[in-house]
Amino acid sequence: MSSSTRYNRQMILPEIGEEGQQKLAKSKVLVIGAGGLGAAILPYLAAAGVGEIGIVDHDVIEISNLQRQVIYKTDAIGKSKAKEAKAMIAELNPLVKVKAISEKLSGKNAISLFEKYDSIVDATDNIAIKYLINDACFVTNKPMVYGSIFRFQGQVSVFNYQNGPTYRCLYPDENLNAINCEEAGVLGVSVGIIGMFQANEVLKMILGIGEVLSGKILVYNVLNNEQQKYDFEKSDIQTITREAFEEKYNKCEVEEVSFESVLNEMENDEVLFLDVRNTDESPKISLKNQIQIPLMHLESKLENLDKKQTIYIFCQSGIRSKIAFELLQKHRFKNIKSIAGGALAMKNILNKKNSHEFTNFYF
Repeated sequence: MSSSTRYNRQMILPEIGEEGQQKLAKSKVLVIGAGGLGAAILPYLAAAGVGEIGIVDHDVIEISNLQRQVIYKTDAIGKSKAKEAKAMIAELNPLVKVKAISEKLSGKNAISLFEKYDSIVDATDNIAIKYLINDACFVTNKPMVYGSIFRFQGQVSVFNYQNGPTYRCLYPDENLNAINCEEAGVLGVSVGIIGMFQANEVLKMILGIGEVLSGKILVYNVLNNEQQKYDFEKSDIQTITREAFEEKYNKCEVEEVSFESVLNEMENDEVLFLDVRNTDESPKISLKNQIQIPLMHLESKLENLDKKQTIYIFCQSGIRSKIAFELLQKHRFKNIKSIAGGALAMKNILNKKNSHEFTNFYF
């Protein structure tokens, strides 16, 4: 079957035609994340005839993903998301070149990856990664197609498009807390709707048609089908250079450990659990060898910490603990580690542990 037949229904649109289809065939799009948003974005980009698609995701498919990540089948549980997404595209449209990148996006690989593509699609649910994507897009001068979900509401925007506003212009505070769909819950169709909005922005940019959501954020509510668009401007915040990017993201590798792996150290006097959250935050964590110093006060209270101890840092979900890690490292603390998932993960593990101990005692 010829490509003109495959793409006939969109090529007959005067705004696309044969010239537009050639633009699509020559385009290269990198999608970060093959979860709920990615599962909606990828099929439509592939079906439209985007020439080359890169998929970055280090995760594997779990049964709880299938409720919204509809490109995967039950027998794919335990397999690589990136590789399974590639296989799906190969069946849908073998004319599309696909590269599955089964690794975690980081400061080490972001720049080199982004340089190979025309536009970058953020299909993640992690705030720290969104800032990384934004900064790497700024350094490489690539547009960032942003999407996010919170329960029944979604957001879509395009950052750094033709020197337009960036993610940091809209959300300048990198230390704000946010919870992902695993913690907040999500309706499957929500990610489908927002993902298709993102795919639409990609296609508009490639084809040069319509109005791109640059300097605007679309907010959509699936419960009442209401949507609003809000304008925002490019701020005068300091721009990030390649050197600043390297300094920020590659200066040190934050060593993360699971709380479960250090449970046996809760009574160890040579260990300190450092809570860098504010005092009013929940859930409350109370360990024998624990101290709470909010991140904003940490540098002025370093004398309360013993450099001889192994310090396990935690915050709410893991973002501020990374900043605290870098701060302590700057002040020559050596034995420091960040607890993956923060207090939210810790509370779950403590609840399970206490429940298990009670059960054992009772029987």
